[in-house]
Amino acid sequence: MSVESSAGEPERARWPRLAAEPQRALRSLLPRGYAGYTEATAPRHLVLPASTAVPLVVKLADSPYRPPQFVVGAHGTYSVLEGDCAPSYLEVFLAPLGAYTLLGLPVDQLSEQTVDLADLLGADGRRLAEQLREAPAWRHRFALLDEFLLRRLERGPRPSAEVDWAWQRLVITGGLVPIRRIAGEVGWSHRHFIAKFKQQVGLRPKTAARLIRLDGVWRRLDQRKLPDWAVIARDAGYADQAHLIRDFREFTGATPAELARRIPARPDAAVA
Repeated sequence: MSVESSAGEPERARWPRLAAEPQRALRSLLPRGYAGYTEATAPRHLVLPASTAVPLVVKLADSPYRPPQFVVGAHGTYSVLEGDCAPSYLEVFLAPLGAYTLLGLPVDQLSEQTVDLADLLGADGRRLAEQLREAPAWRHRFALLDEFLLRRLERGPRPSAEVDWAWQRLVITGGLVPIRRIAGEVGWSHRHFIAKFKQQVGLRPKTAARLIRLDGVWRRLDQRKLPDWAVIARDAGYADQAHLIRDFREFTGATPAELARRIPARPDAAVA
């Protein structure tokens, strides 16, 4: 993730973090668990990488930027967020098919958008945000989220077996299986597969596959102090280093070398 000030100089960011595991039934839908942030600070100019995940954020202390509670739809390119971060907020990342079930709507309707949770879920979304702000401690907030999301899980739509299988196939193979092959394997036409996948994942399958492959690069970077980009590109399934650099620029707004020279506080951050 690229984090810069408006003057182009790197700024420090602080996210004092509390974490909790959701109830077992929710864990596959919320792979990063719950996170609470206190005394958070971030640059006014924050570049966020593209992602298949759908962040749900409730501000506990408000800020003038973005709604007091919101979700950010999956986005297929990097985005730039301006404005101060809320000093305290709760955040949970919904896995793509988890967002489809827990939010209860085709997630392609949210793509590239920031939507007020109250507009999205009505009185339920507004009530959840109020309860989280009024809760006396973080453990109570995490318990409230468990209860709320378990109720949503009970009555939410389930992804089709074909899309679920296709998503798992992409994840397991690092995004390297041709999309036409997957469409044939589930018995759908190429066009129908793309439409259904986008409806339930939020992105076109080819974009999702490229982001899954890029995630493999992030994982390799965690293990290398002096990365060999040619080796990483090969191991992640890129045709060559140039293709890796192209994807980095498109999805993060920077080259791999530029990102490697920085130490991001939170590469998956959503700004409250």
